Amino acid sequence: MAIYLTGRSRVLVQGMTGGEGMKHTRRMLAAGTHVVGGVNPRKAGRTVAFDTPAGPAEIPVFGTVHEGMDATGADVTVVFVPPAFAKAAVLEAADAGIGLAVVITEGIPVHDAVAFQAHAKARGTRVIGPNCPGLITPGQSNAGIIPTDIAGPGRIGLVSKSGTLTYQLMYELRGTGFSTCVGIGGDPVVGTTHIDCLEAFQHDEDTELIVLIGEIGGDAEERAAAYIADHVTKPVVGYVAGFTAPEGRTMGHAGAIVSGSSGTAAAKRTALEAAGVAVGTTPTETARLVLDHAA
Repeated sequence: MAIYLTGRSRVLVQGMTGGEGMKHTRRMLAAGTHVVGGVNPRKAGRTVAFDTPAGPAEIPVFGTVHEGMDATGADVTVVFVPPAFAKAAVLEAADAGIGLAVVITEGIPVHDAVAFQAHAKARGTRVIGPNCPGLITPGQSNAGIIPTDIAGPGRIGLVSKSGTLTYQLMYELRGTGFSTCVGIGGDPVVGTTHIDCLEAFQHDEDTELIVLIGEIGGDAEERAAAYIADHVTKPVVGYVAGFTAPEGRTMGHAGAIVSGSSGTAAAKRTALEAAGVAVGTTPTETARLVLDHAA
């Protein structure tokens, strides 16, 4: 019951010894995530003590992602490094051959994101983010900053541009539960798209219904709608944030900017509904539509 991340995933944390890295590594461990190491070349060879549900754990710090993978068999990395160093961190992870890089860092320059996304794709590394909350397979593993106590396992797959709306829909549907929830990020250039997740959920035997959360800016939701019309047979429920956003202003995410009629919430809703997606006008209404489908 998962896409991209399972209970077997072995996770490195680039930037684990920093403030945010420490805090969220602790939370990931508490969720049962198999965190096997951190990466910080200045602190290589040390260990960091954490309390986990299974008892105290000493997590080793490696100098490079390659060293961490060789020593632990890691196949996922979560990036908590500052924006100025994020490009180098993702390039390093991709060159090491990691399968999945979850880039939490916000404020990464677009030209850096373009460069590391292209490099990672050429090396066969899937990137989620940047500027995202990560992904969670409830009851199995959590890679990022999504709260673990707001929903349990179930058969809903969720893909969202917005971290906050990811959390809200998870909470609204906590009684039903999720296979995997993926926060893809709201920057202009992201590594994993709505379409990527739709395809994965379509082929996941334990996902019965998909929730798609979009927002103003760009044409990702329109492209997702076209993909749904041609390739998705499972029911999809959608929500688009930003109906009241003023034209020409970035709202919340770097990619949430509307120019003229392009990228408006209304245009996205029209495209999704034309593809057979039930679109809610509020998160709560969206949750009710999901429950109606699940009934």
